[in-house]
Amino acid sequence: MQLIPRRLLLISILLLGLVWIWLSRADPDDVTAGTIPAPQAGFLAPDFSLQTTTDETVRLADLRGKVVILNFWASWCPPCRAEMPAFQAVNDEYAGRIEVLAVNTTNQDTLSDALAFRDEIGLSLPILLDVDGSVQRLYEIASLPTTFLIAADGRISEVVVGGPMSVAGLRARVETLLEDLP
Repeated sequence: MQLIPRRLLLISILLLGLVWIWLSRADPDDVTAGTIPAPQAGFLAPDFSLQTTTDETVRLADLRGKVVILNFWASWCPPCRAEMPAFQAVNDEYAGRIEVLAVNTTNQDTLSDALAFRDEIGLSLPILLDVDGSVQRLYEIASLPTTFLIAADGRISEVVVGGPMSVAGLRARVETLLEDLP
């Protein structure tokens, strides 16, 4: 006889737990589904504006509709130096369909060293200057190089920390992102 009240108590607790789960669930309209900017895969890429080495202003939000490769680098960083020709090659190969933005962490580098490196390997892709480190902090960069692959809708599809990245690896990632274009 004692077995029945114990089972009744367990069933009651279980039912109360299920009711609690049902009542405390998140309404799908209340979650962000990645619509707030955050420097992580699945979220919108935080917007920024930076000057290039040719005094043009580049704003990330203006590039919506294109796949963007956002690479943070410095001229003193050996993996950064090693992967930069791959970024240039992909930039040339997919010209007009993607944007490759090389953000020099000028707060940790010098402008003269960055320009010397650009000239040394013949870079023509846009080099953005993060002079005060604000974009580096916005993207929570902890090590160099760090690369963000951003889909045409502005969402980060992948974050690659470290390097060097190869042309083949970049090409495969870009092709995947281009398949999602309308």
